[in-house]
Amino acid sequence: RQPRWIWYQRRVRDYITNNLSMAAYKPEKGMPVEEVASHRIRITLTSRNLKSLEKVCTDLIHGAKAKDLDVVGPVRLPNKNLKITTRKTPCGEGSKTWDKFEMKIHKRVIDLKSPSETVKQITSISIEPGVEVEVTIADS
Repeated sequence: RQPRWIWYQRRVRDYITNNLSMAAYKPEKGMPVEEVASHRIRITLTSRNLKSLEKVCTDLIHGAKAKDLDVVGPVRLPNKNLKITTRKTPCGEGSKTWDKFEMKIHKRVIDLKSPSETVKQITSISIEPGVEVEVTIADS
């Protein structure tokens, strides 16, 4: 009787050769090949308002999943904290008191893989005010 790890190793090898070998399959020259030009789309969303940014992200992802597309994200990138410290008095006299103002900019990245005809349908959703959208399309 063989050890269990050898049996497991053979099972894995058989599974890989039987099920994953079709990935390297190349059709012959006479066979018709159906090719759909798919694009890698990177959608970058930036906003100061977190709720509206998350709403646009969920709308984009639900629309893409409804069309059976490969969706990666939303990837949450680090916030940019813009800070400004100013004197309260405009003339410079009086007690030295300071005001601190801060603006946070939130950023999300969504990656899609889709055919060329659905690119326009995905990006034509209603976008909340204050959310900036940048779409980058790369051929794969």
